[in-house]
Amino acid sequence: MEYNIYFLTLGCSKNDIDTECMMSLLNQKYKIVDDITIANIVVVNTCSFILDAKEQSVDTIMELINLKGEVLKYIVVAGCLGQRYPDDLMNDIPEIDAIIGTGQLSNINNILNDMIEGKRCAYTSNVNDPYPEDSKRVDFKRSQYIKISEGCNNHCSYCIIPKLRGKMRSRSIEDIVREAEYLSQNGTRELILIAQNTTEYGKDNYGMPMLDKLLIELNKIRNLTWIRVLYMYPEGFYPELIDAIKKCEKVVNYVDMPLQHISDPVLKSMNRHSTKESVLKLIDDLRKEIPDIIIRSTFIVGFATESEGDYNELIDFIKEYKLDRVGVFCYSLEEGTRAYKWGSPISEEIKEQRRDRLMSIQADISYNKLKERAGSTMMALIEDYQDGKYIGRTYMDSPGVDGTVIIDSENPLKIGEFYDILITGADYYDLEGKEVGIHEFTKQNYSR
Repeated sequence: MEYNIYFLTLGCSKNDIDTECMMSLLNQKYKIVDDITIANIVVVNTCSFILDAKEQSVDTIMELINLKGEVLKYIVVAGCLGQRYPDDLMNDIPEIDAIIGTGQLSNINNILNDMIEGKRCAYTSNVNDPYPEDSKRVDFKRSQYIKISEGCNNHCSYCIIPKLRGKMRSRSIEDIVREAEYLSQNGTRELILIAQNTTEYGKDNYGMPMLDKLLIELNKIRNLTWIRVLYMYPEGFYPELIDAIKKCEKVVNYVDMPLQHISDPVLKSMNRHSTKESVLKLIDDLRKEIPDIIIRSTFIVGFATESEGDYNELIDFIKEYKLDRVGVFCYSLEEGTRAYKWGSPISEEIKEQRRDRLMSIQADISYNKLKERAGSTMMALIEDYQDGKYIGRTYMDSPGVDGTVIIDSENPLKIGEFYDILITGADYYDLEGKEVGIHEFTKQNYSR
């Protein structure tokens, strides 16, 4: 018997890749459908990084339960929520038919077969399972993520990820390049490298950081236009990496560097391995070596040990260093982390006030920086068309988390291609512009 199976993905881009891996490994017994109303099986790939993510995952599961009936017979929970709470989920929600943990992706066919035969079980062992290299990506977008390692060795005191994803396991350069070539041959033009900590890539299996070597190899792939790197922990930067970003023409001058805080006492209690001094030096070095570098970062406010003075120090840093892109999160107390025993002494109201003030300051910084782009011509990837305007992204923006450029054009533009845009204005997070020509890369590849 053939079963229709529908995949629903929550959380980050790493989960998107995990879902693609599961989809690509399915045997002919399971037919992937994009309409949940005809699905016999639903696999929901969940997140549980912070409270909001856990609540969204549970709410989604409960909504799926309401769909169970003549057509939908089985609900499978995959990903971090299932890995974190297998017993609670199986005991409290009997409508869940199976759990696929983060280290069991390659075992999906056996798990589904067992489930259909009547075995109800949570498969959460083997959290350090290697990346399923035998999987083939199935979603060919112009911008596509590629996972260069799994797991994390940092053990930040607020973070549960190492327990859910295991220790860091880097893929080989050859396997990553092979996958990147496969994606580029199927239309991907922007490659986005992700991991829990990309700057540590290679330390485990090569004995030294190898992100610079990886970038140099990926830069050789003909059909790629942009290579973007996310989640670059500051303590992992090294001169050869900065040089590779500077010299590889396809590697965009953009670093996503999750700092989380700037106060040394808070960084120490978070078990972060950077200091204020090292962070400031790194920012200065990046801006000196790569003058048009875009620096994005994220910060946590209201951490258990954050004092008013620590918070004001963070405010002063934001005002002085004027990062290009900033995200701010309220601290979420997570059981199973080292910081859990400290509780959350700062009220949610104070956390939200601190977040909102920081984001207000950053909004003005962003607006002033974007206004300076007026009159310049920038290359943009066209992603959508809404209300008579095209929506695109420049090298300054990572999809889903940063801004866009709103484009006027007298000519029809091709979604998924690159154009030159004359910047005419800006608001707090987005640019405005006018299309002035097809970018050279598009001219050479327009018929592809």
